[in-house]
Amino acid sequence: MKDLTDRVAIITGSSSGVGAATARLLSSLGCNVVINYNSNADGARQVAADCEEMGVQALIFGANVAEDKDCGAMVAAAMEKWGRVDILVNNAGTTKFVEHSNLDGLNAEDFQRIYGVNVIGCYQMTRAVSAHMKAAEDGGTVVNVASTAGITGIGSSIAYAASKGAMITMTLALARALGPKIRVNAVCPGFIEGEWLRQGLGDEKYEALLQNYRKAAVLKLTATPATVADAILVFISGPQVVTGENLIVDGGQHLNMTPLTRR
Repeated sequence: MKDLTDRVAIITGSSSGVGAATARLLSSLGCNVVINYNSNADGARQVAADCEEMGVQALIFGANVAEDKDCGAMVAAAMEKWGRVDILVNNAGTTKFVEHSNLDGLNAEDFQRIYGVNVIGCYQMTRAVSAHMKAAEDGGTVVNVASTAGITGIGSSIAYAASKGAMITMTLALARALGPKIRVNAVCPGFIEGEWLRQGLGDEKYEALLQNYRKAAVLKLTATPATVADAILVFISGPQVVTGENLIVDGGQHLNMTPLTRR
C-alpha cells in the first residue's frame, strides 16, 4: 500500500521506543493509528498527542497482548472507530535480563511470560485482524518486530532469544497461511539505542555494549527506534510482492558474527 492516507494501523507496544517511533512515522504519512500500552499510559497519551498534531486520528488502547480477549477487544475498537484495519505492527515485547551462562536465572514462569507476549501475543493479534484484512479489497500487511537474537542466539536472555526465533519462524508460517490477501514480514533489529536497553542493562554496561556493537558493525552504526521504524515502513509501503521475509537492521554487525559466518 503505497498511499497511507486514511489507512489504519495498530501498533502494539507503542507508548515508547520502536512502537512510538513507528506510530509517529505512519501518522506523518496520513495513517490513523491505535496506540497500545500495557503499563505506560502517560507515554501512550504523549504519542497519541504527537500523532494527532500531524492531522490524523489516534486511539489509545490499554491491553496486554498475552491475553486473547484483550487482542480481540483492541481490534474491535479499531473496527468500531474506523471500520478497517490495514496494518498490524506486532512490536510489544518483554524480556528478563539474565546472562546466558546463568541457567538458574530463568524458570518456567519466565519463559511462559516472555513467550506469552513475544510469541503468543503476536499470533493472537494477527489472528484477530486476519478476517478483517482478508475481507478488505486490497488486503493488509503484518510486520513483526523480531530481533537478531532470534537468528544468532545472542540477546538479553536465552528465553528472549528463543522467543524471537519462534517469532521469525512464525512469520514464515503466517506468510504462507495468510496469502494472498495478507503479507507477513519481520524486521530483526540488533542493539537498539534507547532507554529500554539502558534500564535493563544499567548505564555502564549499556555504554560498553553500545561502543562494542558500533565497533563490530560494518557501518559503525547501531539501530535507533527511528531507523527500525524506517525498516518497518519498507514492508508496509515498499514492494507489494514481498512476504515471509526477515530484514536485519543492525548496521551490518551480523556479517561479522561467528554464528552466521560459519554457516
